[in-house]
Amino acid sequence: MRPPFLPFILCLSLFLATGPARAGLTLNQAEALWRQHSRELKLAAVAVEAAAADQVTAGQRQNPDLALNTLAISPWSGYRSGGWERKKMDTVLRVEQLIERGGKRELRQRSADERLAAARFAAEDLGRLQLLDLRGAYFDLRLSQERLRLAQETAALYRRSVEAGQLRKKAGDIAPVDLARLQIDLARAETELRAAQAERERAQQALAYLIGREAEAGELQAADDWPLPTAAELQGASLDARPDLAAARRRVAAAEAERELARARRTRDVTVGMQYEHNLQNAPTNSYGFGVSVPLFIWHEYEGEIARAEADLNTARLQFEQLQAQVGGEVAVARSALLAARDRLRRIEDGLLADARRVADAAELAYRRGAMGLLDLLDARRTQRQVEVEALNARADYARAWAAWTLQANYQNQNNASGTKP
Repeated sequence: MRPPFLPFILCLSLFLATGPARAGLTLNQAEALWRQHSRELKLAAVAVEAAAADQVTAGQRQNPDLALNTLAISPWSGYRSGGWERKKMDTVLRVEQLIERGGKRELRQRSADERLAAARFAAEDLGRLQLLDLRGAYFDLRLSQERLRLAQETAALYRRSVEAGQLRKKAGDIAPVDLARLQIDLARAETELRAAQAERERAQQALAYLIGREAEAGELQAADDWPLPTAAELQGASLDARPDLAAARRRVAAAEAERELARARRTRDVTVGMQYEHNLQNAPTNSYGFGVSVPLFIWHEYEGEIARAEADLNTARLQFEQLQAQVGGEVAVARSALLAARDRLRRIEDGLLADARRVADAAELAYRRGAMGLLDLLDARRTQRQVEVEALNARADYARAWAAWTLQANYQNQNNASGTKP
C-alpha cells in the first residue's frame, strides 16, 4: 500500500521542479538566476583566468638551455670499431642561462598585473551592462503582460458590444452601418491582441536567454510590480566608481609599463654558459669551460618596438579621456531621463488617466441611454485605450530609467563604503 503522504510528496516535487516561473518570477529571483547561468559572465570569467595565466607567465624566469655536442667523428682521425669508450671523439656538455638586465622581468610583471586588474574591472563592467539588460528585459516582459491584459479586455469589450449590437439591430435600435463599425473595431482589437501575444513571447524569450531558462520561456511571468517614483532628491554619481573607467585606467598603467619594457630592451641581456668537455683524441682528458655572450646592436636598437609602445600608450590615454567624457554624458543623460520619466508618469497617473476613464465611463452610460451616438462612444474608447497604453509606456520608461540610475548609484555607494578607488 502506498503511504498516505506520498501524493503530497509528489505534488511538492512537481512544484519544486517547475521552479518559480509558474508562480511568477521576481526581479531578485531573475537576477539570481542570471548570476548563475549567464553565458556572458562565464566568458568574462574565462578572460580573467587568461589574464591571470599571463601574469604567471610574466613572472617566470628564462629556462636554461642544455646542449650536448660530439665532435671529431671521422674514420681518418682515429674513429674505429668497438664500444663508445674506444671511439676517439670529443664530447661537450654545455649549460647556458640568459640573465635579463634593465628590470625587464619586473616590468613584464607590472604590465601583467595591470592587465589582470583591467580584465577584472572589464568583467565587472560587463556584469553591470548585462544586469541593466536583464532589468530591461524583465520590465519589457512586465510591459508586454500589461499590454496583453489591456488588449484582452479591449477585445472582450468589443465582443460584448458586437453581440449587443446584433441584438439591437434585430430589434431595429441601430443601423447596420453602426454594427459594421463595431465589427471593424472588434477586428482591429483582435489584431492588436495577437500582436500583444507575440510581443509577450518575444519578451519571454529575451529574458529566458539571460537567465538560462530557454526551455521554460513560455512559462515566465514577471511578478514584481512597477517601481514607484519617489520625491527623494538624486545624488550626484561618482565617476570613479565606474568599472569601465577603472579598467581603462589600468590599461593606461599597463601601456606605461610596456613602454618602459620596450625601452629596457636597449639594455643588453647576458647569456652565461658553463661546459664540460670529455676528449678521447689522445689520452682521455676532461676539461671545464666558461663563456659569456651579449647581443650586438649593429642593425637596430629596437626603435620600432619603442615607437609602437609609445603609440599604444597614447592610444590608451586617449581612450581613457574619451571614455571619461562619455561616462560623464551618460550619467547626466541617465539623471535627466529618470527625472523626465518620473514627471511624465506622475502627470499621466495623477490626472490624465483618471480623466480618460471618467470620460469613457460617461460615454458608455450615455450611449446605453441613447444620449450619445456610436461614433462618440468609439472615440471615447479609443482615447481611453491610448491613454492607458501611454500610461503603461510611462511606467516602463520610468522602470528602465530607475534601473539604470540605481545601478549607477549602487556602484557609487559601494565605492563610498569601501573608501577606496579602483
